[in-house]
Amino acid sequence: MKICPRCQKTYADDNLNFCLEDGTVLNQAGSEPQTVMINEPRITQGQPQMSGQVGSQPGWNTPQQYSMQPPPKSSKTWIWVLLILGVVVLVCGGGFAGLILIGMNADNNKTDITSNRVSTTNRPSNSTSTNSSPTNTTSTTSNRTDLETIDLEPWVKEFSAYGNTEFTGGEFIMSSKKKGFYYVLVAPEEYKTEKADTRVTLRNVDNANGSLGFGLIFHSNPTPLQQGYAFLIDTKKKKYRVVRHEPQNERTVVSWTTSNAIKEGAEENVLEVRDLDDKVELYINGTMVTSIKNQYGYSGGVPGLYAGDGVKVAFKNLEIRK
Repeated sequence: MKICPRCQKTYADDNLNFCLEDGTVLNQAGSEPQTVMINEPRITQGQPQMSGQVGSQPGWNTPQQYSMQPPPKSSKTWIWVLLILGVVVLVCGGGFAGLILIGMNADNNKTDITSNRVSTTNRPSNSTSTNSSPTNTTSTTSNRTDLETIDLEPWVKEFSAYGNTEFTGGEFIMSSKKKGFYYVLVAPEEYKTEKADTRVTLRNVDNANGSLGFGLIFHSNPTPLQQGYAFLIDTKKKKYRVVRHEPQNERTVVSWTTSNAIKEGAEENVLEVRDLDDKVELYINGTMVTSIKNQYGYSGGVPGLYAGDGVKVAFKNLEIRK
């Protein structure tokens, strides 16, 4: 018997790990609840199950799934503490009223920072710089011809606490359950993106707004969002970005950049990643828009799909060429 520490709902199925009401990790009935630190980003990761096989391991071509909310911006309260201490040193003695006034201003700014953090939780806060090439360069043709196509139909989840999936009209459609979260699925470990060209066709089904983007995962740990990259686009703003993942964190590699290579609205776009000896080239609709050094990819990494902010994205033709 398991129990949800938040809503106290009980479940008889010992293979169930998450509450179906609020997604909280379940505890064994009668056991001590897990300690959770305040403001610590919560990771929700499920164990995929094959239909009719309770608690079974993922089958061939069955992706691992993961959902996460980008972490909030870190508080800058310590800056105000240092400023106040400095004022105390300067006015020591006759500046009590001035100190109170500055303290009030510090509280007001602290509130502003908190408000800003809440309104921007859909943006990763930490960034790392990586050398990238100029955008929208001339397209080139790859000489890799050994094609392997990944069947996306088995990736459909009958139920997931993190995202929605379906397969219709030859397209795999996925979205995160909530705004401000992203939903990721990755291929099994037999599909490698190293020394390969990885490509997918995708479209924004409803031409919806979203600030996180959607796109192609590459060089990923077979356990999603532990280590790897994501090449993402925003078709409403005609921008792209590159991020990398580590446990509980999404870090910027290439910030949002405008590109005329992106087709607007609900039109199809083709994203491609070419892994070379000294760099990784990133293409949109056949045009190389940037390149990065592979400093953080998982050795023997796999491809995957990323959808953020509840935007419904249709994917097809997930291919690897070597």
